[in-house]
Amino acid sequence: MSGLFGIDVPVLASVLLVVLAVPLALAAYRMVTGPGYADRFVALDMLTAVAVAFAALTALATGSSAFLDVGLGLALINFVATCAVAAFLERKGGDE
Repeated sequence: MSGLFGIDVPVLASVLLVVLAVPLALAAYRMVTGPGYADRFVALDMLTAVAVAFAALTALATGSSAFLDVGLGLALINFVATCAVAAFLERKGGDE
């Protein structure tokens, strides 16, 4: 399957999957070593966003649209979790 500029889309998606490993590793490091709850949760939020990108690129690489459903589910869970943790941190009185 050849896309824009004659680039093979599954190959490009595979390369981008490898590139996404860098922000995934950095966010995981921040989540483990973050100084506070807010920092760790922002890192978890970023990890989920990268996972959504992984699902979208996997859908491109494999041609299976089921991975788009996985990405949508992850995005919805991430949104609800973000709202819940924001409410928790607000009640708790900030980052500690």
